[in-house]
Amino acid sequence: MACMAGPMEREGQEAAEKKPLLVRVVGSGSGDGQGGSASSSSSSVAVVVGCTAIAVAGSFEFGISVGYSSPTQLGIMRDLHLSLAEYSVFGSILTIGAMLGAVVSGSIADRAGRRGAMAISDILCALGYLLIGFSQNYWWLDIGRVLIGCGIGILSYVVPVYISEITPKNLRGGFATVNQFMICCGGSLAFVLGTFIAWRTLAIAGVAPCLLQLVGLLLIPESPRWLARFGHPGAFVVALQTLRGHGTDISEEASEIKVFTEKLQRLPKSKMLDLFQKDYIRAVTAGVGLMALQQLGGVNGILFYASEVFVSAGFPSGNTGTVAMAVVQVPMVGLGVLLMDKAGRRPLLMISAAGTCLGCLLVGLSFLSKEQHWERDLNVLALAGLVVFIGSFSLGMGGIPWVIMSEIFPINMKGSAGSLVTLVSWLGSWVVSYAFNFLLIWSSYGTFFIFATICGFTVVFVHRLVPETKGRTLEEIQASMNSSLTPFHKY
Repeated sequence: MACMAGPMEREGQEAAEKKPLLVRVVGSGSGDGQGGSASSSSSSVAVVVGCTAIAVAGSFEFGISVGYSSPTQLGIMRDLHLSLAEYSVFGSILTIGAMLGAVVSGSIADRAGRRGAMAISDILCALGYLLIGFSQNYWWLDIGRVLIGCGIGILSYVVPVYISEITPKNLRGGFATVNQFMICCGGSLAFVLGTFIAWRTLAIAGVAPCLLQLVGLLLIPESPRWLARFGHPGAFVVALQTLRGHGTDISEEASEIKVFTEKLQRLPKSKMLDLFQKDYIRAVTAGVGLMALQQLGGVNGILFYASEVFVSAGFPSGNTGTVAMAVVQVPMVGLGVLLMDKAGRRPLLMISAAGTCLGCLLVGLSFLSKEQHWERDLNVLALAGLVVFIGSFSLGMGGIPWVIMSEIFPINMKGSAGSLVTLVSWLGSWVVSYAFNFLLIWSSYGTFFIFATICGFTVVFVHRLVPETKGRTLEEIQASMNSSLTPFHKY
């Protein structure tokens, strides 16, 4: 771990050396008076956009990894002579690796920093895709898939956390949702490309986002809140000034972060078991509950094996359906990004969960009509239902739980809490992705009716237990959610 984190002094020096260069580039057009203020504001947004773009290259890799197994199923099974059970292991073992990555994600992000954690993830994902691309047998496939899983298990935690820690409160929701937008873009690209190119070629293409992010990480600042928490006061100020624009007065925000961090420093060092004390139980319930319900609603079973679902529903192939799913994801996530800081987190979550419930009901009815030999063929409901499901999921349930997870835990608990929440997410994903094919054999319509019930319960859960975090600073949200912190006021 020492080689990942490096000495604290060296990290601070590197941060201080890199930030002024970026400030000069983006702030060079600053002037005086109102023109200077407008230019400073523009520079601030430009820097945050650039940092977010580099961070979400990891999200794009995440999406490619999740979408990879659906269009490549037939090709891999044919070329490497895999049974359905063996391919189910390959598809679902990604989540085993992701659980391993999730367990250490908080610790790595705390020790190595947010940028260091993303770099480690990129290396793991690149190695994994190279193993799959050049695989000669079943073991190469599975080892590569586990390595990719470890990488995206870390990325799934650190990317939304980094984005939430660098963005202003009035932009945080929209920027954080770009994480899910890029996951959908990656998954959609994997769906589409997988229908035209060989599975080995698609695996090699998966290395490109890793290399892009590795280079980009050299150009962006570390999270100011991480620097403040781990004792880099000089680098903290430089990073925050870089993110807010060279001519912006950051004294109020810097004071707010410093005071809150000092308050957290006086609390005992956190352990995983501390999360279940009454001080943090509200945040843990909301974070863990959202992640569990997000996965148990069936999304990764559907994404991993979409082609098989369409064939089972009576379509001659899964290509048309998977392309339709890919097309609907991107605009729906884009709509969610636009509405995040206007409509709020809770309304979008409830609408999204209700839509996934409706989608599962439609797919279940399609399978029921096929099994009961109803007079009218309702297999078109499977296409409509899955498109409604994916579109609704992309609107809110895909990205907002990660946004809320990154907002509600104070930084002294964020490592432990992030590991727990990410682990729960990937555990639920593994259960669904591994069992999905076998559930379809047991009862295709029953499977989707179960998912519909879980999605319906999610609406109730969000209404009763999930807080609205729109328009509030991280410090305000965390103080209101955690009873160990006194009511927080701006400084």
